[in-house]
Amino acid sequence: MELTTFFYCFDHLGVAVFAISGTLLAFRKSLDGVGAIVLATVTAVGGGTTRDLILGLPVFWVYDTYYLLTILVAVALTIIWLRYKAYINERTLLIADAVGVAFFTVMGALKAADAGFSPLICIVMGTMTACFGGMLRDVLAQERPMILKGELYATACIIGGAVFILLVPYSQPVAIIVGGLTTLLIRLGAIRWHWSLVVFRDHDGTR
Repeated sequence: MELTTFFYCFDHLGVAVFAISGTLLAFRKSLDGVGAIVLATVTAVGGGTTRDLILGLPVFWVYDTYYLLTILVAVALTIIWLRYKAYINERTLLIADAVGVAFFTVMGALKAADAGFSPLICIVMGTMTACFGGMLRDVLAQERPMILKGELYATACIIGGAVFILLVPYSQPVAIIVGGLTTLLIRLGAIRWHWSLVVFRDHDGTR
């Protein structure tokens, strides 16, 4: 498989994972089929759309509608699976979101790097690609965005993006895998052990 094909398939996988994340939240909120598609689509393409607009690049899903097909297939399969499940807990949603965040961090940084932008901009674009779609999803579903909940979220993307940038001159596939795994492991650790960067003290002075 050529590298371009590998990256393309990898990008579709990230879109599918985030679409699943949006569908899971729609299920937990008892939304209808249209609501599920809206949340899944916003989650899957919101960050990448913002990235492309800022960088002045063609919006990826407008010029390649197979991304929309990927979202619809992911939504349909998730709905079918959920019909046999009476309940889904929040941790499942968090894990699905973490996997999507890991995918999109490295793919966002890779797209900015391929377009010739500086390492700092690549890290910023990777973080935006990973976080913005989920933030839109949570706002539409009237949830507090995960990026604002205190546990490491954007920080995981920044660290994973930095790892990607350090490794990409040597090997793009290795940079994608290691950068993505770094983001995923930090995010999963934050979910499991509630890692956070405490800046402000509580009103009672305990933090």
